[in-house]
Amino acid sequence: MKITLIQTGKTHFDFVDEGFDMFAKRLKHYCKFETQLIELPTKLKSSDIEIIKKNEGELLMKKISSTDFLVLLDENGKEFHSKDFAIFIQKQSLHQASLTFVIGGAYGFSKDIYERANAKVSLSKMTFSHQLIRLIFAEQLYRAFTIIKGEPYHHE
Repeated sequence: MKITLIQTGKTHFDFVDEGFDMFAKRLKHYCKFETQLIELPTKLKSSDIEIIKKNEGELLMKKISSTDFLVLLDENGKEFHSKDFAIFIQKQSLHQASLTFVIGGAYGFSKDIYERANAKVSLSKMTFSHQLIRLIFAEQLYRAFTIIKGEPYHHE
């Protein structure tokens, strides 16, 4: 199974990069894991939130294929306990060749992206920066795979 994580904007904290890289390396034992970055070019930056979301959405649409199962990491998405998230991943792996998870920009996603999405997942009711979500998601994905495989990383 191929899993892609797409995020908008760069990470500016070394500790986030180090933690993310550690989990990304561990994930290679379970799936083909890739990351992609969407940066909004200066010429497309705006102070209008709807224009920002539209521009980010257009760039995102270029990164996903019609066959990708698109999961938005969104504050209004379904919340899971870690074991339930593992079940979600396992179930999708039976039906999908690739899962694409997307961390949105500061203002969320455009209407087009919401319409294209196959699922929405919330990692918390709290709001985190896109930089931290990257690390939190990688750890939870790794945890899900260790649960699926019955490995001792997760404790009840």
